[in-house]
Amino acid sequence: MSKVTEELMEFINQTPNAYNCVENLKNILKENGYQELFEYEEWKDLKEEGKYFTTRGDSSLIAFMIPAKKENIGFNITAAHTDSPSFSIKPNPKIENGNYVQLNIEGYGSMINHTWLDRPLAIAGRVICKDKEGTIIPKIININKDLLIIPSQAIHINREVNQKNNLNRQTDMLPIISLNNSDIKKDHLISLLEDEINDSNLKILDYDLYLYNRDPSKICGENNEFLLSPRLDDLACLYPALKSFINSNNPYSINVLSALNNEEIGSGTKQGADSNFLLDTLTRIAKDLEIELLPALSNSFIVSADNAHAIHPNASSKCDPTNKVELNKGIVIKHHINYTTDSLTSSIFKEVCNYADAPYQDFACRSDMLCGNTLGGISTSHVGINSIDIGLAQLAMHSATETMGSEDPEYLYQALKEFYSLGFEQQKNTIKIKRK
Repeated sequence: MSKVTEELMEFINQTPNAYNCVENLKNILKENGYQELFEYEEWKDLKEEGKYFTTRGDSSLIAFMIPAKKENIGFNITAAHTDSPSFSIKPNPKIENGNYVQLNIEGYGSMINHTWLDRPLAIAGRVICKDKEGTIIPKIININKDLLIIPSQAIHINREVNQKNNLNRQTDMLPIISLNNSDIKKDHLISLLEDEINDSNLKILDYDLYLYNRDPSKICGENNEFLLSPRLDDLACLYPALKSFINSNNPYSINVLSALNNEEIGSGTKQGADSNFLLDTLTRIAKDLEIELLPALSNSFIVSADNAHAIHPNASSKCDPTNKVELNKGIVIKHHINYTTDSLTSSIFKEVCNYADAPYQDFACRSDMLCGNTLGGISTSHVGINSIDIGLAQLAMHSATETMGSEDPEYLYQALKEFYSLGFEQQKNTIKIKRK
């Protein structure tokens, strides 16, 4: 197991959802010399070889590193998402059901429902508080304990459980948090949140809270071939992107790491890929550095990194007949009309992989199956930049626990580290790759 995979596992275990993800990213970036900028402030005097980041909505982050040179400059951008399918907690969530206390929840994204049954679940996210002066303060919390369970029905009372997996999220998927105790009058969830925040000067106003699977990441397989973990989609791409970004030094381009929320629900939020967050950030950088934005965009490249489907041993017929993706066989280059990959960007990125000695493979959907939209396609609808969609091969995407190859995160790290060292200069109808 590589150091990248080992660190990825630790990162996943500490990153239950998008709010905690950005909190962790901020801490890692600050430890590596990055300065936080705020959208409500004017950005001025950005320094050559300066390291910066900004956030939006407490759940999306864009970091960038400025090179010493500014001639024919562009932006080398990696985009990944911070969120994963889960259950969000509704307002007024307490449900008393006989001797049980349950929480009223709803689905966030398209998870595989039955995989959430009979697992240790916890709560994390953002709580909005008010202090005694009336100031609104967000608090990022993680109640990191085995707290809830969604029990399955025994086969003796659901004889069709192995024939039908139709679970109603309102009636079949409500988690148990406690047995009912008539002596306890206070709301269970608010009491937990107050204990977690532990500040009598703050009053809780509202929250954005999500359940998460507390099962830790594991290596398994006869030869340790597999990584079994929650939230591989998309932390398995985000962490190698972060590590390659931090460990890079690019003399030709402004390196950018874009970690965006709400991909699992369509990206149509103020902090999602379908917002102006990326364009706003690039515009402000260009303005302060006194470079022309549009020529810089023509010298730019986006790597949209989100996982791909590996061939399934029990459902191999659902793969494209000539583009089968395998675990531990390298980075997946994703081809489809819904993806941003075209022959030009695919060729460029394959050159990047060759420079890094990182294996790659091509993915295409069966012609009778659908593919979704990606961060790359949504982002480039706002900023016209050459883009490619890539990912790492995995099984059981959107399960509470997913599976991928334990070697693949290292391949992605090496390729993106190479990407973050290059320049892409457009010359008439050609693109020159500048390399040290």
